[in-house]
Parts: sequence; structure tokens; C-alpha cells
Amino acid sequence: MLKGHPKGLFVFLFANMGERFGYYTMMAIFILFMQAKFGLDAKAAGAVYGTFLFGIYFIPLLGGIIADKFLGFGKTITLGIILMIGGYFMLSQPGSGLHFVYLSLGVVSIGTGFFKGNLQALVGKLYDDAKYTKFRDSAFNIFYMGINIGAFFAPSAAQAMSNYILGKGGLTYNANIPSMAHEFLKASADGQTYEKADELTKLANEAIVQGGGYQFTNLTDFSNYYIDILSQSYSYGFGIAAISIFVSLIIFLVFRKTYKHVDVMHKHAKQQENHNIIELTPKQSNKRLRALALLFIVNIFFWMAFHQNGFTLTIFARDYTFTEVNSFTYILFDLNALLPIIAAIIGVILLIGKKTSGLWKGVGVVLVIVGGGLAYYTISSFNSTMPITPMIFQHFNPIFIVFLTPIIIGIFAALNKRGKEPSAPRKIGIGLFLAAASFLLMVLVSAGLVSPRDFIPGALADSMRVTPYWLIATYFSLTISELFYSPIGISFVSKVAPPQYAGLMQGGWLGSTAIGNMLAGLIGPFWEQWEMWQFFLLLVGMLLISAVFIFSIMKTLESATED
Repeated sequence: MLKGHPKGLFVFLFANMGERFGYYTMMAIFILFMQAKFGLDAKAAGAVYGTFLFGIYFIPLLGGIIADKFLGFGKTITLGIILMIGGYFMLSQPGSGLHFVYLSLGVVSIGTGFFKGNLQALVGKLYDDAKYTKFRDSAFNIFYMGINIGAFFAPSAAQAMSNYILGKGGLTYNANIPSMAHEFLKASADGQTYEKADELTKLANEAIVQGGGYQFTNLTDFSNYYIDILSQSYSYGFGIAAISIFVSLIIFLVFRKTYKHVDVMHKHAKQQENHNIIELTPKQSNKRLRALALLFIVNIFFWMAFHQNGFTLTIFARDYTFTEVNSFTYILFDLNALLPIIAAIIGVILLIGKKTSGLWKGVGVVLVIVGGGLAYYTISSFNSTMPITPMIFQHFNPIFIVFLTPIIIGIFAALNKRGKEPSAPRKIGIGLFLAAASFLLMVLVSAGLVSPRDFIPGALADSMRVTPYWLIATYFSLTISELFYSPIGISFVSKVAPPQYAGLMQGGWLGSTAIGNMLAGLIGPFWEQWEMWQFFLLLVGMLLISAVFIFSIMKTLESATED
């Protein structure tokens, strides 16, 4: 899978991995932070969420123009990383007000906009070389896998930081307390009696660690204290993001020699004899730009649906999914158990592989013994039931990507040998159909559940919630659709974009993603007004229409690079 690729790909992969680790650490707790610290409802938090996502994906249009016309890719990317570090550091300051949070998010958005599209453009430039062209699609799959290795560890890092800070404060996490605490404080400020005071008192006593240093005195003190400590725990999670992105900066700068030959602006490359520049006629450029514009329209609706993972699917995990699971299921949520099991499985694969050398078989034996031993030791310490937090569901999508990417690449390679590999646009269309099927699962599971408008925090016992396997299955199916859609779409843009617009067109892909992200948050009112199954059915319908549209313009997309 990795053979035959230029070294620069792996520099970009690891630089992007660090940035994505930071980003997904933040995204795992973003909605929870906004609601816990500021008491925002789903509509208000969704608006902030959608606007922020819009910024980080729309600003790449500006970042692409700056790279294409003024600074070049490397300098623009470096500036973007520095801005991101600053923005996440600002977010990590406890006690910040809402407007300071908005300012911090703005800095992160600008930095991400300068970084993201231009790094993707550089990946594409590596594969403009004729000897690497055939590896373009697989390169973006590998690049995408790197993104998700970082994303996989992010929710656990966020959860670990949250639990650590809560533990230091003598508290444990309870998803129902933040909203009830805000309701109580508001009622008290208005001189009203809070009807669920007894329930909040009960939850408070359960959340306070005996001997942890905090003693319950009254609900007002507890409510303020819990909100403050939980908010601090999320703020320090943003600090993890800042550190991670600093590592990305080091990687990108130290290993520049592996990619500096493609870090050349188009107008300068034309003046250098050692650069093979593709010059298109205006007609050819316009043909390619029209094809990309049609793809960008569809891209809006894919990401509008997909990025419910950080919004309504996270709320579903918090409000409608079991808060405790048995010890077997908990393995999927605990990295201390899951990673050793993964290591042991890799060891078994090395042992049974027919082409595995003696040295690697020895490595396989070590992995099986050590991984199996660590897994047994960890799992044996589990109680019969274990608590889970909503943020940890965010690690399923990236871990599925890491393990499914080699399988998908292998399938495409096998089809290619038979001359039956689908074109990039057809893969994109298939991905849209698969995404529709994913949300159809949520239509089925949400039918009969109490609607969000009628949901009362703390009133839904585990007996009235659903197994986490529904969400896990949805993330699994969404991951397959994402692997057909997203890396292939980025690869297609890098191939079709006229050379003088390489950065701008990657910005266009991300800009259309931005509109989808904004809509992902702005459809929040439907979540609170409709039945849940109706909300998810809306997503299914949008994705099916988009898939049909892609296949209706297939000839236009497939012929974009002809002539």
C-alpha cells in the first residue's frame, strides 16, 4: 500500500495527523463545552458550531488565493499553523467569556484556512510527476488515513483530560448536570422555584467523590462549581490541541527538503526549465472548472449530513444512548483495552502471513503475547458495568477509517487489475448512496423515541435508551461512505484543477464543504421541532438526490480531463 510513493507524502501525512489530532480533540468536546460553560441550547450551540465549521472550511478559498498569487504554499501553510497554535492556546484559557471564545475560534478558522487546502494541493503536486500519477487516488486514501489516526486518539485524549480535571476537583462526569445546573441558576436569579431541585441534589451527591476535597453545601454553590470545573476540563483539552499542532509545525519545517521541489508557485515554475508545466487553453480550463463547480454543489449536501457527527449524533449519544455498558462492550470505548487487542490481532496477521519473513513472525509473536497480556490485565479490572461519555463516540469514525482504508485500497487495486475499477466520480456517487443508507439506520432506531423538544434532562433512564451499537453501526457505515467520497473527491480536484488554480480549487472544495458545515449547524431548529426520525429522513433524502444528480452528470465529470 505504501510502496512507490514519494517521501513528501509521509511528511504531509504526519504534519496533517498532528493538526487533525488537535482539531478532533477540540471537536469531541466543542458542543459539550458551549452548552456546559454558557448554557446554550441545541439551536444556539448548533449555530456557533455551524458558523465555526463554515469558517475553517470556507477560508481555504482565501488561503488558496494567497498561496497561488502571493506567498506560495509552504509559507502560507506555516503561517496557518502558527495561527492555529495561537487560537487553540487562547481557547485553553479558563474563565474566558463568550466573545473571547468567538475571537479564538476566528483565529483557529483563519489558521486552518491557510493550512488545510494548501497542504492538499501540495500532495496533489507530488503526483503530477508521471511516475507517480497512477498512485494519486491511493495517495489521498493514505493521506486521509493519517488524518484519522490523529482523530482516533483525540476523543480519548479529551476524555482523559476532562476526567483528570474533574477528579482533581472531587467530581465525576454526569451528562445531565450541566443543563440542570444552568436551569437552576437561571430560576434562582429570576426568583423562581426550580421544580427539579430534588433530582439535581441527588445527581450532585452521586457526582461528588467521597474524600475528593469538595463538600456539598447548597445547590447554588454546587451548580456554579460543577459548571466551572467541567468548563476548565474542556479548556485544558483545547490546550492539548495547541501542543499537537506545534508538533505539526516542527515536522513540516524540519523535513522541507522532501517536498521543496513542488513548493513552487505556478508563475515561477513556468520560468524554470526543470519544471514540466501543463498549459491549458481557456476552453480546457473552463471545461474543468465547470466540472468542479458541479461537484462542489453536491459536496455541500454530503458534509451537511456527515458533520452531524459532532452535533446531533453527539447529542443523541448523550441523551438517548446507554450511559453504562457491560464490560465486553466497554472494550470498544477504552483504549487501554482496545489498543492491545489491535496489537494482538496485527501479531496474528503477521504470524499467518505466507510472505512474512522470520523477523516479522518474531514481531508477531511478541505482539500476540504482550498485546494479549495487557488486554487481559486491563479487561480483568473492569466492573460488570462501566460508564461511557458521549465524547468517546467520536473515536469510532477515525479508527474505522484506519482499518478500512487498506481494505478499500485493496479492493480498488483488485478491480483495477481486472479493468473494472470505478472512475473517481462513480466512487463519489457510490459514497453518497452509502451515506444515505447510514442515516437510514438512524431513522429506524429513532422511531418511537421521545422527540428532542419533549426531552427532559435527567428523566430518561437507561431502560428507555438504546444500545450504543446503533451509533457504532452508523459510524461504521458512514466511514465506508466517507472513504468512497472524501479522499477520492480531493484526489479528483487535484487532478482536474487547472495548474494556476491548484490552491484555489482545493479551497473551492473546502469552501463548499464549509457551506455544508454551516447547514449542519443551522438545521438545528428542525432537530428541536421535528420527530427525530423525520430529521434523519431529511438527511437521507438530501443524500439520495445528490447521488442521483452525480450519476446524471457522470459524462461531464469523467470527461473533464480529456482533450
